[in-house]
Amino acid sequence: MIFTQENEYAAVLDACVLVPGALCDTLLRLAEEPALYRPLWSEHILAEMAHALEKKLRRTREDARYRQKEMMKAFPEAMVTVPESLAESLSGIPDPDDRPVFAVAVMAHANVIVTQNTKHFPKAYLDEFGIVCQNADDFLTHQYHLSAQIVLDKLDDQAAGIAKDRKYVIRSLKNAAPGFARLVEEHS
Repeated sequence: MIFTQENEYAAVLDACVLVPGALCDTLLRLAEEPALYRPLWSEHILAEMAHALEKKLRRTREDARYRQKEMMKAFPEAMVTVPESLAESLSGIPDPDDRPVFAVAVMAHANVIVTQNTKHFPKAYLDEFGIVCQNADDFLTHQYHLSAQIVLDKLDDQAAGIAKDRKYVIRSLKNAAPGFARLVEEHS
């Protein structure tokens, strides 16, 4: 199913938040209708995700490609093409490997970059572009405070999709988003 949407709040999802299965599933479900935000990524981000799935989680190349394909099929509008020269010019991002991620945010006029590597994106530099950087925990907590019932419903859908309950999904998110998991537990 394709979820095209016109939500103006846009988030670049870095590869590191797309690798853990439960976290990726939660983030993408929040972008489905009724969408809390619009996801963004690039070929570079999806390639990094696939590489990490294969090397760090020992998934097969076919598994990694399948995830890429399904993400692109569900959110075709999420793909952002970035000129290589733009990424190279963003010298305010110290790590050259993170510049393509920031370039997606600049190119697509994103509001936020969601990454577990927030220290790689200097706040003062991002402020010049009006972009915020949040880890997955802060981003999910923010989404919960904006629309708790939608988040809870989507967590229930996520659980149903794997024949489990919400508590199981929350436990699976504790490493990547401990504050969010605690918040949802307290209010469930």
